[in-house]
Amino acid sequence: MDTAGSSESPAAQTKSKSKTPRKPKDAAAQLKQKSPAEFFADNKNIAGFDNPGKCLYTTVRELVENALDSAESISELPIVEITIEEIGRSKYNSMIGLGEHERVDAALYDDFETDKAREKRLAKETRLQEIQVKNASLGKKGKTPMAAKTMKSREASYYRVTCKDNGRGMPHDDIPNMFGRVLSGTKYGLKQTRGKYGLGAKMALIWSKMSTGLPIEILSSMKGQNHTSFCRLDIDIHRNIPHIHVHEKRKTEERWHGAEIQIVIEGNWTTYRSKILHYMRQIAVITPYSQFLFKFLSEAPDKNVTVRFARRTDIMPPAPLETKYHPSAVDLLLIKRLIAETSKQNLLQFLQHEFVNVGKSYAERLIGEMGPDFGPKTSVKSLTPQQIVRIHQLFRQAKFDDPSGDCLSPAGEYNLRLGIIKELQPDMVATYSGSAQVFEGHPFIVEAGLSLGGKDVKQGLNIFRFANRIPLLFEQGADVVTRTALKRINWNSYKINQTQDKIGVFVSIVSTKIPFKGTGKEYIGDDISEIASAVKTAIQQCCIQLKSKIVKRIQAREQQERKRSLTKYIPNATGAIYETLKEMSRSDAAKKRRCENKDAELLKQVSSLLVTEETLREKLAQHVEKVDYEMALEYATQTGVNEEPREDIYLPPLEADYGFTNFYSPIFAFRLIH
Repeated sequence: MDTAGSSESPAAQTKSKSKTPRKPKDAAAQLKQKSPAEFFADNKNIAGFDNPGKCLYTTVRELVENALDSAESISELPIVEITIEEIGRSKYNSMIGLGEHERVDAALYDDFETDKAREKRLAKETRLQEIQVKNASLGKKGKTPMAAKTMKSREASYYRVTCKDNGRGMPHDDIPNMFGRVLSGTKYGLKQTRGKYGLGAKMALIWSKMSTGLPIEILSSMKGQNHTSFCRLDIDIHRNIPHIHVHEKRKTEERWHGAEIQIVIEGNWTTYRSKILHYMRQIAVITPYSQFLFKFLSEAPDKNVTVRFARRTDIMPPAPLETKYHPSAVDLLLIKRLIAETSKQNLLQFLQHEFVNVGKSYAERLIGEMGPDFGPKTSVKSLTPQQIVRIHQLFRQAKFDDPSGDCLSPAGEYNLRLGIIKELQPDMVATYSGSAQVFEGHPFIVEAGLSLGGKDVKQGLNIFRFANRIPLLFEQGADVVTRTALKRINWNSYKINQTQDKIGVFVSIVSTKIPFKGTGKEYIGDDISEIASAVKTAIQQCCIQLKSKIVKRIQAREQQERKRSLTKYIPNATGAIYETLKEMSRSDAAKKRRCENKDAELLKQVSSLLVTEETLREKLAQHVEKVDYEMALEYATQTGVNEEPREDIYLPPLEADYGFTNFYSPIFAFRLIH
């Protein structure tokens, strides 16, 4: 190519090239990473932090459940104090070091109301007042007209939530990571637990950082320590590490052990007040061995709330035990993790040690079925990915005995019954605890309670759901318990009126793995046939118990009705009989004939006024009483039930000086003093 005629110099050509726009990098090729804390901050609804009101409720729930776990872990009867203190705007500003500031441009704010809007609102309020006065003067009773909408500010509300317990406490050096690092915790492993993923208090801290910017404060002490640990921290969301403000040991003479956690968050007490109190009531039902003190402190004293939930028993359920995985419940990733973490050297030891219901002889049979590349002495660390897949395939195809429920810790009929009686005070109550069953290799136990009547119980079905002794308050409609109670139980066949009676249905499910549906973990799906069948059976067993009591009550009522009916006719009957006897006595006297000795004696007594109408009335009343008593006695003898009046018996707790041994049964707890 001939370039001699080119008029551009090399410098001009270079300058021309420099003006060529650069091609932007592909945005998709720029990889980014998020820490666990950042992920949950962006998706806080997964952990139940949907809105300010739900955030307040979930914070209370997580702190209370951590407190219960801490006390139960050292077999200490839980004492939990939870306080929600309302913090006004001025107080919050002083806490964060922000001075007061007057509004300059009122129209910038969401509660600003224009003159035209104010006139319209005031005119509407005036018309409503006139209508009310007119209706009152005419004596009309009707619906109160809807008030005019007033402008409301979207200004945030802040609360200080404090939870104090008498639990284990926390080691001084572990406190920062226990609260400031998401997905770090002590509950990993196969075990029945209230929480598992180390999210609870950390999510409350993340929400505090997002809504108020204030750190969390922790005061902790363990048994035998002569100091308390104090820590003030927040969380570095991008790096998922704690940001420590203060971490120190403080000398103390107080022999207290446990933890006190204090956090300031945005919330909404007004809309979630009933949910929080309902939660506290339900947690008191399922843990009657706990003592709770709940307080809400407002700037307006008339809005303060104080509720005590007293302890009803000092018998705690046995602590749940950590167990091994069932072969049918593992996947490839879990098998690889168990291989990496096991201390066993060969395949035979690995199968026996890491899995439940796999004995030595059965492990040898499994290894023989795996093929020539496997042997009892095969090094478990040298297994290839293909060999691990072969083990997984055999686990899915082979037959294994179901795991037992020995590792689980249900509330027990004894505690469930006491909790229902303590909080609802029903007229009747029945409880049932089913045997352990299995879903996808995980054991589960279903307990149920059924009550009729009681205080603060609405007519119809009142359903209380628990999973691993945690109340479930949301997403009730799709839950297996709700659907079973509404659709699969024929209440009429058990003499229970589904719409008019005050029915309390309590179902508690415990398992090493609760099959929650949805991200909120608030309900158990209705698609698991094993759980649905167990729930139905448990409720039906309670219904059968109540039916016998209801039938006895109906028969007793019928006896009372019969007695009242007979008693009502006694005056008329005795009057007619007495007139007949007087007429007979006069007729006999006129005819001067003798009657039978028995009749003559009676007529003689009538004529001499030894037998009067009042005498007959008393004798007939005594006869009605005797017949009614004899029929009731005959009924009690036939049914084997003694319906004599009974009184509640309360056994006071033993002093600490006594030695005792507890014996547990599904329906009672027996204490032997020694």
